[in-house]
Amino acid sequence: MATIRKRERKDGSATYQVRWLQGGRGGTWESEPFGDEDSAEQFKKLVDAHGQQWPHGWIKGRGFVEPDTHPGDVPIADYATRYIDRLTGIEERTREDYHREVRLHFSVLKHTGPSGQQQPATICNLTQDDVTDWVRAEEAGERDPDDAEKWKRRPADPKSVANRHGLLFCIVQAAMDADPQLRTANCCKRTKLPRVDNHVQEEMTFLEREEYRRIAVEMTDPDARDLADWLVGTGMRWGEATALKVSDLNLTGERPSASIQRAWKKAKKGARGGAFYLGPPKTQKARRLLRLSPVQVDMARRLVTGLKPDDYVFRAAMGGAWRHANFYNRKWLPAVKAAVEKGLPKRPRLHDLRHTHVAWLIAARIPLPAIQNRLGHESIQTTVDRYGHLVQGLDDDIATAVEAVMGVPVPRSGLRQVV
Repeated sequence: MATIRKRERKDGSATYQVRWLQGGRGGTWESEPFGDEDSAEQFKKLVDAHGQQWPHGWIKGRGFVEPDTHPGDVPIADYATRYIDRLTGIEERTREDYHREVRLHFSVLKHTGPSGQQQPATICNLTQDDVTDWVRAEEAGERDPDDAEKWKRRPADPKSVANRHGLLFCIVQAAMDADPQLRTANCCKRTKLPRVDNHVQEEMTFLEREEYRRIAVEMTDPDARDLADWLVGTGMRWGEATALKVSDLNLTGERPSASIQRAWKKAKKGARGGAFYLGPPKTQKARRLLRLSPVQVDMARRLVTGLKPDDYVFRAAMGGAWRHANFYNRKWLPAVKAAVEKGLPKRPRLHDLRHTHVAWLIAARIPLPAIQNRLGHESIQTTVDRYGHLVQGLDDDIATAVEAVMGVPVPRSGLRQVV
């Protein structure tokens, strides 16, 4: 007869191990662990019913494994890895980020079969319920079984869950589009994801003009002050502004502008030594022509005087391009700290200058599509999702416009009375 041995963990939980002599007396000891006593009891009965043998169709450590539904079926992680390797039109650092997501998070995916037993997820057996269970597991995280105070896998925030689910959606879709076809439906299509805006703390910080001025006056390095003024005044990304060259500026004519054609990128580990290099902007629409104000034209003229066309507009002390870490730690953080000590109620990040630029444009009644073009967002939905809540200041204008149209009574003459 098979027996059940209970083993307690340090955190107070327990595992249940079913043990038996394979084939009875004279056989070798076999065992199978379970997380709850009921499952262990059910398996013990199966072993006894099979004459102290492994139950037919049961794979050690996996449970009852259903036969593959397709000859091309493979573990989901393997299929995802091949899919990412074949992607075109992406940077190598992005490819490495995708591979990391697969290694760390797709391993959590499990398939629960009709018998209720969990099995490794494959590209063919994955179901909508499996994806939902995975999303919930990502939200909850996983404690270290040996130390309840530590995390084996930390809870994921809603945005990270949505990004990983989006990658899985594309991978499953590729299985549907494959020849021969591996799937007939996308099990990620109807997943209900956690709300991205369901945060207690606001991710973005918006500065009033006076609040930005209080930080700026604490920046004693005039070159650093110029770069900060440019970032908040143009809304350019850090990698775009610091990659700007003299040849990118048009400071004459009626429409002076800056042409954004490149940005700093960080190579993945092992490539270029993990160093920064110049590449294309973040998206196709990030290649754009940015109109400059008279104040920005005056600044640019002052900065580029005597420089060559291939020189950077914004330069560090040694004449090279600024590095984010140096600027942030040596220029931005000290200025913010000094302003906070003098009463500034916010601690903005450097990227919040881009958010602040948008807030100022919205306050000036600039439409969101125009802001989308200025920021270089690929989709208007990105602009709406991030900054749409700031447009509430236009409610009075909208109400006035509606009243102007609807407040005029409709003439009654010439209308037929309906009885």
